Amino acid sequence: MLVREKGFTALVRPAHKSDEAIVVVSAENPANEIEDLQPGLRLASTDDPDVHLVGMIMLEPAELNAQNIHITRVDSYPLVAKALINGDADVGFFLSEAYNALTNLTKNRLKVLVESQIGVIQHVCLIGPRLAAGSKKIRAELTQMHTHPKGKDAVNSLGFERCENVTQEDVEFMIDLMDTLS
Repeated sequence: MLVREKGFTALVRPAHKSDEAIVVVSAENPANEIEDLQPGLRLASTDDPDVHLVGMIMLEPAELNAQNIHITRVDSYPLVAKALINGDADVGFFLSEAYNALTNLTKNRLKVLVESQIGVIQHVCLIGPRLAAGSKKIRAELTQMHTHPKGKDAVNSLGFERCENVTQEDVEFMIDLMDTLS
């Protein structure tokens, strides 16, 4: 919507970092692969639309969809883990990075069934139309942040090493891919 309806322009993306989704069950769940899952299961998912969409696509081999499962939305990935561990959900969707950030104690109580490997869905930094005139300068600053101590700390705190340029064509491809998958 921001790009296509509001005229935002893509500036940068995290270098060498894509957003992947993981489908997880509790460690006690007898399912070992997606095809072991059955209609009527209870799914815990956050409001992250990309992770939810990719997760739903990964459920398709078991012929599962929004019409034959019960979906509960929770506010965070730790709450997805809690729902699985407490038996309040049978399956959960995680952003790969969020799952990997869970403690080992928590992950030992969970089991990964499948992880996406799309590789082209990424976060992007956008600039609005009112600031578009300064986009070259802002893009240059963002791509060089990692070369300055405070900038490097800022980028690292966001979970990546540096920003790289992203073209409008790359963003349009991502949008088209998400539209095709939905």
